[in-house]
Amino acid sequence: MDDAPILGLLTRIWKLLKEIVIYYEKNNAEIISIFERPLLEASITAQYLLKQESSVIEDYRKCSYKDRLRILRELKEGSRFLETKAGKRLLKSINEKMELEGFSEDDFQIQKKNQWKLQGKKFFDIFKEITDEDLYKCTYGMMSESIHGSWNESMDWCLQKNEDATFSVYPFYHEADVRFICPTIKFCNEPYRLWLKRIDCEDKYLADVLDWVERVNNRIFMIFDQKYDGVNG
Repeated sequence: MDDAPILGLLTRIWKLLKEIVIYYEKNNAEIISIFERPLLEASITAQYLLKQESSVIEDYRKCSYKDRLRILRELKEGSRFLETKAGKRLLKSINEKMELEGFSEDDFQIQKKNQWKLQGKKFFDIFKEITDEDLYKCTYGMMSESIHGSWNESMDWCLQKNEDATFSVYPFYHEADVRFICPTIKFCNEPYRLWLKRIDCEDKYLADVLDWVERVNNRIFMIFDQKYDGVNG
């Protein structure tokens, strides 16, 4: 139970990065931007948990039950949805997970007090413990717009500015360059390094592979940055 939540996050990183690579090959920057934020969040959270004790990992697991406990309360108060087949399947899934972990509805007082935040911390607080807090605004902060949508996100992806200061629909996907993959890969290696350390894996080949990925990724981005003039976006 201490390793499984971390392993789940590492698997999430792997799956999301695979999709980013697929859409990079399809030259679709817009869809890549949707995958970046959850990947970064998984990476930062995994790194945070890898540096913590068992009690923090248990807190992380418990925080995921916020809405599921609400569903259990609704059951007691009477809910027509929970009487349907779909509702009963949902309840069965919740109860099985609670039973697996040995949790009861009374075991979440600390999480309620902390407003269901890991260790009572905002994600920004966790982010700056793991990496340079100055990166937050231009990574996780702006990436949130691709998830939730915003006026700036619409101007960047969905609209075309006309000469008379009006806007027209832009129904096409924008092309992808290395800016849409190199910074993301930067966040992928470190949680895997920490995982190898956690499981006492001293395989030099794996360490060398991670070093190679990091070295090549940095070099590609530096060459692009030197040659890119910024005219095209």
